[in-house]
Amino acid sequence: MNWDQIEGKWKQSVGQVKEKWGKLTDDDLTVIAGKRDQLVGKVQERYGIMRDEAEQQVNDFERNYHDVVTTAPDGEVEEVRTERRVRPAGKSRTRGAGKP
Repeated sequence: MNWDQIEGKWKQSVGQVKEKWGKLTDDDLTVIAGKRDQLVGKVQERYGIMRDEAEQQVNDFERNYHDVVTTAPDGEVEEVRTERRVRPAGKSRTRGAGKP
């Protein structure tokens, strides 16, 4: 999905953004208002990371973001919502690391 679509659905996207970047405040999300460069800057600021890393995280979020359509039992479209599984920023991809 491209960023224009995410920006257009920003209010619906905020939940996934908060799940991915829990350090962002509601005020941050209001200021960001779907603007990609604002999100990159706030991620960089809140997580104390280099801009390149913040850009990469936002790129990953954008690449994995997609719409889910829910249909009612009668086959009519009931709801279109955006859903994505996200890994909170700073979490490792490795499982079981450090376990005996």
